[in-house]
Amino acid sequence: MEKKKERLFSEFAPVSRQEWMDKITVDLKGADFNKKLVWRTNEGFQVQPFYMREDVENLPAMNALPGKYPFVRGNKTDDNNWYVRQNVVCGDAKETNAKILDILNRGVDSLGLKIPADNVNAAYLDALLSGVAPQAIELNFTTCPCAVLDLAREVVAYFKRAGVEPTQVHGSIEFDPLGKMLQKGKNMSQKLADLKALTEIVKGYPNLTCITVGSLLLQNAGAYCYQESGYALAWGNEYLNLLTEAGVPAREAARRIRFSMGVGGNYFMEIAKFRAFRMLWAKIVNTYDVPEEECYTYIMATTANYNKTLFDSYVNLLRTQTEAMSSALAGVESMVVTPFDAPYEEPTEFSERLARNQQLMLKEENHFSKIVDVAAGSYYIEQLTQSLAGEAWKLFLSVEKEGGFLAATLSGSVQNTLNATNDDRHKKAAQRKEFILGSNQFPNFNEVSEGKTPLTCCCKCGAEEATAFPKLNTTRLASEFEDLRLQTEKAAKRPVAFMLTIGDLKWRQARAQFSCNFLASAGYQVIDNLGFPTVEEGVEAAVKAGADIVVLCSSDDEYAQLAVPAYQALNGRALFVVAGAPACTDDLKAAGIEYFIHVRVNQLETLKEFNAKLGI
Repeated sequence: MEKKKERLFSEFAPVSRQEWMDKITVDLKGADFNKKLVWRTNEGFQVQPFYMREDVENLPAMNALPGKYPFVRGNKTDDNNWYVRQNVVCGDAKETNAKILDILNRGVDSLGLKIPADNVNAAYLDALLSGVAPQAIELNFTTCPCAVLDLAREVVAYFKRAGVEPTQVHGSIEFDPLGKMLQKGKNMSQKLADLKALTEIVKGYPNLTCITVGSLLLQNAGAYCYQESGYALAWGNEYLNLLTEAGVPAREAARRIRFSMGVGGNYFMEIAKFRAFRMLWAKIVNTYDVPEEECYTYIMATTANYNKTLFDSYVNLLRTQTEAMSSALAGVESMVVTPFDAPYEEPTEFSERLARNQQLMLKEENHFSKIVDVAAGSYYIEQLTQSLAGEAWKLFLSVEKEGGFLAATLSGSVQNTLNATNDDRHKKAAQRKEFILGSNQFPNFNEVSEGKTPLTCCCKCGAEEATAFPKLNTTRLASEFEDLRLQTEKAAKRPVAFMLTIGDLKWRQARAQFSCNFLASAGYQVIDNLGFPTVEEGVEAAVKAGADIVVLCSSDDEYAQLAVPAYQALNGRALFVVAGAPACTDDLKAAGIEYFIHVRVNQLETLKEFNAKLGI
């Protein structure tokens, strides 16, 4: 008997867009739809609160299949497996080899090996990779740009000595002179002449790339998704153009380029970013007359450092887990999860193990590696993909109008734009318009650094040297709050902030909670209270507790009667702060009250001012 097919939800009548809008209008009770429900993204487009089939059914890539041009749905057709990569800074060959063999037995199947230029020789490589089966894993090598050709020759020679068939070799020589220019602010364009020679050295190895577009650097400089994508397109196109102009066939040039991209905490936007990027890069490569089936993109995703924190650092595990999920669902080819302690120390064996296991959990327990492009068909993600592609393409075209990515880098255009974005994001973090959990929002009240300090750059990138043109600022978003908190820890006495709660229960509790979070972000000890019957009793309790800051928490209406008496009762024995921005603010200021904290003040600058007043 033929099995009857059932249509899910067939018993429910379809709902039109107008019916949804009518219901929303009623629920909004007169509030503006666009102001309340439309998300104005940092990517240059708006996101609606809901989407329907009609919004996406005519999108150009809606009928695309996995593994088919324009690869919006990825390169894979049978599963969604990816390489679990761990980067290793190579020192003593024997010690590093022991670490390599250990992590390969713990789930890693892709190695990123950073080899000092002085160690680029056959003996070192043989010792470094002793016991490794190169045909079973992905091997990626990087070194100083000045030694990259020697490294490529030695790597190819190693594969020949190991007797590995060229088609079984998977990996890369990671050469990215444009990335070094962005990082160092120095003109290294002369190294671009090595591009052709590099492709010739690896020519017999079809799965070995030799040019990397390291747009992770842009993510770590605060770039939004459309900026990383747009600039990475121009960056890759610059390499492609240089290679073809040097006489390298476009098909050969395209297969030698891979993208090392960052992934941040904007969960759905990051999924859309990778999907959109593959589609756009495929279209660029296709304009070089490369057959559609060869216009695929190799993407390695690395969880970014930009949004990671020194304080409450285990929250970094939550950040990297959602970032790894975005990468996996988007179908990247390989992934690096940055250990949670990277902001303040060289990752430990413990933190590296957790980072590996975050990927392995997604593969083995959550089965993210089993199904290709599960995001396909989501009206929301499909619309994000298309919108993000549009903004990234606009940026790509603007760079091309400047003469290409090299010209834009030499002029400082790329760096100035991204540094301005970074500055703006730091400003938003200071104003709590961009939240950093554990830093400017919901800090751990009792946490101390225990000797942790921000890890400084150890890449010898000339941070103090004069530069020929601007370089990227890769200061983490939480860094200024961390500096402030570390400054507070060094004080002779930890400041005490006392909540003088009084009056309306709802308002005093809400404002006390806000004020505790606000002030604890500087590392102050905060003392909350259930409430006082009079301001005099509250002030007496604050003085007895050794308060350095007293915060009056009540309702706007009650501040007119309570604030001045509380301020006078305190009589300068501590900083006096009003939580809120009441209508009587001018009157309170006229009475001598200086400090008000609320959602519109600059949190960072206010806390710096408090530290200065307290002699910290």
